[in-house]
Amino acid sequence: MTYAVYILTNAHHTVFYTGVTNDLTRRVYEHKHKLIDGFTKQYNVDKLVYFEVTDDINAAIHREKIIKKWKRSFKFDAIERMNPEWKDLHFTLLVPVEEDPATSAG
Repeated sequence: MTYAVYILTNAHHTVFYTGVTNDLTRRVYEHKHKLIDGFTKQYNVDKLVYFEVTDDINAAIHREKIIKKWKRSFKFDAIERMNPEWKDLHFTLLVPVEEDPATSAG
């Protein structure tokens, strides 16, 4: 199993949220669609700008705790190194589903 530590922000990059999950695509979907009450829903934090992946849950949890303690400038620097254009990385996680030949027309 793989685990991801991730940073979300809002549209203006004024608020950050750091989390850990075993399914990054699902978890970001939950944030984007406001399916879970809490900080990200309240402050409209749903843009994935940074993530790290590991196969060790303890390492992921430890890394999340470290990132949460970072100064704002450290988070900016990490995001800038991975994602200089501050694009929503959620879209890079989505893999197109192959069309089922049984249901396609033609």
